Amino acid sequence: MNLWKLAILFLCLIALVAAGYGALLIRHGFSAKDEPSALEKTVARAVRNLSIPRDAKQTRNPIPATAENMAEGREHFADHCATCHANDGSGDTEMGRNLYPKPPDLRLPQTQNLTDGEIFYIIQNGIRLTGMPAWAESHEDDDNWKLVLFIRHLPNLTADEKKDMERFNPKSEDDHHEHEGGTPSGKAAEEHHHH
Repeated sequence: MNLWKLAILFLCLIALVAAGYGALLIRHGFSAKDEPSALEKTVARAVRNLSIPRDAKQTRNPIPATAENMAEGREHFADHCATCHANDGSGDTEMGRNLYPKPPDLRLPQTQNLTDGEIFYIIQNGIRLTGMPAWAESHEDDDNWKLVLFIRHLPNLTADEKKDMERFNPKSEDDHHEHEGGTPSGKAAEEHHHH
């Protein structure tokens, strides 16, 4: 069999698989409540890995893993990342559970086995077709490298560190009022009034 016939056969096979998968999606819908299929996960991971340039993969973290840098990374993560990723990196938050695909558990090998450069690149550039935004424009490189340090620490996060992070988690206006002893507004005011 010559190369052209083999290529045409391969393309036909891919078209059949894609058509079958498309029919399955149409029958079941495109809800973000569903868990991505194994095929979607595999393709998304492969595309993410291919999208990171080789030199970025090999970049080493220039920020030393000092207690101060780790604390700054932890605070930054709590303030900017925990809404989707949770303080412990599990992704188990209201926002995280409702994204499609769900954020990865950053403590697991899928993330921990990435190079520092790969993690930094993902933070800087985001990941298309997911909820992961690009932070290169609004964050300094040093801040993002400190996030890499903290992400590396997530599998060893202590209960005290996790508790301390709550101070830096974003608060709603109503949370601020209650915390400061003021009167909450809106729906929280109604609930506060009924208690």
